[in-house]
Amino acid sequence: MNEQPDGGASGNRTGRGPDGDPADHDWPVIESVVEYETGWYTGGYDLVRQPNGTEKRYYWAELPPAVVVVAVMGEGGSRGRGEGESEGGDEREVVFVEQYRPAIGEVCLELPAGIVEDGESYTTAGARELREETGFDPSSASLLEDFAVATGVLRHDRGIVFAEGLEPVERDLDDNEFITVRSLSVKEALTTAREPPANDATIEGLLLAREAGLL
Repeated sequence: MNEQPDGGASGNRTGRGPDGDPADHDWPVIESVVEYETGWYTGGYDLVRQPNGTEKRYYWAELPPAVVVVAVMGEGGSRGRGEGESEGGDEREVVFVEQYRPAIGEVCLELPAGIVEDGESYTTAGARELREETGFDPSSASLLEDFAVATGVLRHDRGIVFAEGLEPVERDLDDNEFITVRSLSVKEALTTAREPPANDATIEGLLLAREAGLL
């Protein structure tokens, strides 16, 4: 998989509408305006000519790429298990962080995550965020998937990293991070992640790891 940690969303997204095939239209941008910058994200709009000849403002917010880490510790697992064998031998646990999210006014149980800094790959950023937030340093980290997020309004990419071989180290939290580290069995993790307030990145990460045969 080609990692592009500091690039924008790319790809040709198709779909038919009442005025023809958007995939065959150039969608020219007549004007691109930045309306505000916060230091955390940039917001603005593009004035775009649509396939039917009309013009419309499409508003967007641009954020730096982010990484989400599925980190497991312990022994066992689904890799190498034969068909019909039990999951009972899986004694591994998934590492979570619990923190208050002011944007929704809820305490959330989430996978460790953070921003990809300039020059970092998703795996490097994931290992760093895991150390800083949880105090665990992985011996290996691999990229499961990277994709664009909320393409109707965001310019934002996300990478999902799987990490294992965890060794305890000292945490290094930011001054706005008030985090409790928790761990759940693989079975509990998959169930708990779907309970409200559910977090999109956490569900995505666990399901991708499950699909890859890692949980």
